[in-house]
Amino acid sequence: MEINTLQGKKLTVHDVVSILLTQKRISEDCADKILNNMDATKTASVIERVAQAGVPDLMYPEKTLDSVAIAEVLGKLAGQKYYHIDPLKVDVTAITSVMSYEFAQQHQILALEVSPTEVIFGSCEPFLDAWEDGLRHVLRKEIRRAVITPEDLRRYTVEFYNLARSVSGAAVDHQGQGESKVSNMEQLLELGRKGSSHDANDQHIVNIVDWLLQYAFDQRASDIHLEPRRDQGVLRFRIDGVLHAVYQFPVQVTTAVLSRIKILGRMNVAEKRKPQDGRLKTKTPEGSEVELRLSTMPTAFGEKLVMRIFDPDVLLKPFSELGLIQEDYKRWHHMTSQNSGIVFVTGPTGSGKTTTLYSTLKVLATPEVNLCTIEDPIEMVEPAFNQMQVQHNIDLTFASGVRALLRQDPDIIMVGEIRDLETAENAIEAALTGHLVLSTLHTNDAPSAISRLQELGIPPYLIKATVLGVMAQRLVRRLCPHCKVAQPLDEKAWDRLTTPWRAGVPTETFGPVGCLECRDTGYLGREGIYEVLPMSETVKEHIDEQTDVAKLRAQAYKEGMRSLRISGAQKVARGITTIEEVMRVAPLN
Repeated sequence: MEINTLQGKKLTVHDVVSILLTQKRISEDCADKILNNMDATKTASVIERVAQAGVPDLMYPEKTLDSVAIAEVLGKLAGQKYYHIDPLKVDVTAITSVMSYEFAQQHQILALEVSPTEVIFGSCEPFLDAWEDGLRHVLRKEIRRAVITPEDLRRYTVEFYNLARSVSGAAVDHQGQGESKVSNMEQLLELGRKGSSHDANDQHIVNIVDWLLQYAFDQRASDIHLEPRRDQGVLRFRIDGVLHAVYQFPVQVTTAVLSRIKILGRMNVAEKRKPQDGRLKTKTPEGSEVELRLSTMPTAFGEKLVMRIFDPDVLLKPFSELGLIQEDYKRWHHMTSQNSGIVFVTGPTGSGKTTTLYSTLKVLATPEVNLCTIEDPIEMVEPAFNQMQVQHNIDLTFASGVRALLRQDPDIIMVGEIRDLETAENAIEAALTGHLVLSTLHTNDAPSAISRLQELGIPPYLIKATVLGVMAQRLVRRLCPHCKVAQPLDEKAWDRLTTPWRAGVPTETFGPVGCLECRDTGYLGREGIYEVLPMSETVKEHIDEQTDVAKLRAQAYKEGMRSLRISGAQKVARGITTIEEVMRVAPLN
């Protein structure tokens, strides 16, 4: 088909089918199938109607021809690039100020990027250009065209303009409220005394909060940060362990959004002077329930809010998905299958300890056992457990909580964290009196947990008598399976990673590239690397008043313990992650 005949024309199904035939993307039979069924999908756009036929793509026989593939073909023919909209990279304020929602809807276009000299517009009609000259004259900028899918156009036009409308409406509603000054700590104290708060129940703020939460779920965020600045508020998401800036709100909107979330989390809206904790439950777009843990703190420019997202699908994973290799899983299963003793999971904040413990407890929580936990705070409410939360204001600490649990006829006890001698002594006592205890410690690796217990004041004979084993862990980012590529092994980096163990050298490794699926990061999701230390009799021989952790570690290696780096090296060899990623998170002993 001649491109000149398409210029200025709205595409029909016949046009698109002819283009796909010419470009050798579909067969004659498939073309007939599409044309014969086109009445059944009359309500959809032209690209969608062709895609819904589900015909094979001759260029990629294992795939069906979808909207993205059709948009790419049309864009190439029109001299325009296909544009995948990544909401995290879109400046919503800038693109919605280019034209009105009504104009965007009328011409089925959406601004995608705005610079001082040009604006990129997306459309699923690459040959329609009647709107270009008028808009170029009004904007006084160059116009660059890109092709987007009808699904993206429909979804993001509504989403971006609704958000912009809600933010501007909320800014007007709350004009003059919550102005931020460097010295506004006094102002915060005054607000607290008066008990005044913004009316955060107006519809604009409700819409913004609903969008914020749904958006975070959609982007696989683990944490939401709402941070006040001098002239604006910043919204950031943590995705796969890395923070991404998402949006900037006016100061007064930030204050009202924060108030709305505090109301939902049953926190004291008037109290802005001291940190508060709360929680709320909501649903993902798919309908599954998700808990969020809320935490506020006062800063120089106002209150900062962090929401940690606890998705049951993430927090309660089958062990096959946690990344434990078979031998380490056998060791862990053996340790947690005992009737009495204490098992530790160690690692820094955000290393996946909670996921490991909850997944383990879910397996152990059979109808025949009484499983009780003491947590600070309860990460996720799970019906199979009896969960108690630390409350310092009434002297309900980890130590007193463990004492209370011992009178509850428990079989298994989970102590959220052992921070002091009293908690450690009570946990040890529970283990000595016939209970299985699981807990966490903050140490760099598994052997260091023994010295940490001794630093707290636990004598060596009690450690030998009660500790069944320790598992240290970290989370590494997984290479995106859609774009990772084989690359030559960097032998020097491999030697640094595996020294002094000298693991076998893989024939090839994989590296990140970046694609639409992984948002051009090269990584998609995270997986654990583990160091499992069972307390064998020979390992116990190295525990005394002056425990030499280096000798204890060397003995554990002799008995088959793999270090965090070796665990990571195995995942590098299997193409799951990279040497750089393992070295970033795993300590060198």
